[in-house]
Amino acid sequence: MQSRQPALEGKPSAPSPNVAAPVADDKRWKLVNATMRRHGYQSHALIETLHTVQEAFGYLDDDSLRYVSAALKVPYSKVYGVATFYHFFTLKPQGEHTCVVCMGTACYIKGAPALLAGIREAIGVESGQTTDNGRVSVLSARCIGSCGLAPAVVLDGEVAGRMNAKDLKDRLAGWMASGRAVEEVVPQ
Repeated sequence: MQSRQPALEGKPSAPSPNVAAPVADDKRWKLVNATMRRHGYQSHALIETLHTVQEAFGYLDDDSLRYVSAALKVPYSKVYGVATFYHFFTLKPQGEHTCVVCMGTACYIKGAPALLAGIREAIGVESGQTTDNGRVSVLSARCIGSCGLAPAVVLDGEVAGRMNAKDLKDRLAGWMASGRAVEEVVPQ
């Protein structure tokens, strides 16, 4: 299996021996290196660099975390800690579509557990899983900051408020059938 790791362009010191061999022609890594270079390979660039890696590759794998650790001279444990602390970051590939169910107090009280049960019923996955066909990833978040729209979900980056299990199941069924987003479902 070939690694995604690039060479440390413009970096005065080489990465540690624990960093996988580079794939120098991958343009996505040029974006990552540009982010680190813009910040002078300083440790304060960690979160922005992880965002760039995730935007470029869709997730953060172990090789990516080790590369960023070596390039920014930040302990791997800190890089891993940041990547697992923030819910935005994911350590495994996501599906074509994402469904994030808010589990904040307002959403929980107004039906978030019923939404997760509906998801399980409709597509057979739990929070933190992706369907076998790779079409839908289901996640949960502590709070998405849309308490007035409770219960709220984030569907492919767009907040959908006052969601009910039936409307959510319809949306997911459309994603599973076509692999593309269906017309906007507006809860009533």
